[in-house]
Amino acid sequence: MGYLYALIAAVLFGANGSVTKLTMEAGLSPAQVTQFRLIGTALIAGVVLFLIERRAFRVPRRQWPVLIVLGVVGVALLQATYAAAVQLLPVGIALLLEYLAVLFVALVAFFIFREPVKARLWVAIGFVLVGLAVVAQIWSSTLNLVGVLLALAAAVCLATYFLVGERQVATTSPLAVSFWTMLIAAVFWAFVSGWWELEPGVFVTPVEVGGVLGELSVPMLIPLLWNVVLGSFAPFLLSLAALRHLPATAAGIVASSEVIFAFAVAWVWLGETLALVQVLGAATVLVGIVLAQTARVGKRPVVDADLALDTGPITTIHTREASRE
Repeated sequence: MGYLYALIAAVLFGANGSVTKLTMEAGLSPAQVTQFRLIGTALIAGVVLFLIERRAFRVPRRQWPVLIVLGVVGVALLQATYAAAVQLLPVGIALLLEYLAVLFVALVAFFIFREPVKARLWVAIGFVLVGLAVVAQIWSSTLNLVGVLLALAAAVCLATYFLVGERQVATTSPLAVSFWTMLIAAVFWAFVSGWWELEPGVFVTPVEVGGVLGELSVPMLIPLLWNVVLGSFAPFLLSLAALRHLPATAAGIVASSEVIFAFAVAWVWLGETLALVQVLGAATVLVGIVLAQTARVGKRPVVDADLALDTGPITTIHTREASRE
């Protein structure tokens, strides 16, 4: 059952990029989509936390600066940069570039924190560089440069979340970290998202969700609720359930399949196609990401299946020595 839970979570995470893209095509800005998603998910997390783990609302004073960094950089800016990248790039490529955070974490761990890494990291870098060159088709420059830069910025934000989170909040409840970081991120965007410019009628604005399958419109509220419930919180619960049955390494690798589902859903639903050579390049990058997942000695995989945002995942990292798992 663990693999099934993890796979369903990856499908929901992967599909959410396409849902986000449709809401923005209907008129919302990346910041506004981010604002609604953060508020909704924070409310759900807060209610669940109140019901099952009320004491977890208390956070040690020394952890507040860390939570603020996680909320602003690792959640608010991550969400917005990824959403903006999705506007300019195919959903799958935007998510693939964001997942380079896994590689960034391993490199920072080696060069900055002087942690030992396995030799597979250097193999992973080779796969990623070659694969990205092919996906981007650098010989013909087919990708939007601004979109690529935004997706790479999302990767940096996500890597920041991983690195800061694993070293500073490893003993805090994953649900509590998710609640507080999302609430902080929602407050951050409340000043700049322009929510006050929206009319109440925006929630009934028709959103074309038929894609290549035909004409079908639903009120804006439906994809926004999907974004919150099925795009964030349901996968979070499924991921936690998967970790009850799977080793962290297996769960992390299955979580990486989110990229595959993002490509597949965008292709079937939105008609976002890639050339065969780009598909092969994407597969090469994904192999590199999976290798980088397990490149750090004595650490859990970076993409620990706790809670994903994005698209990108919001992941609460629990650092443990391998011998203690």
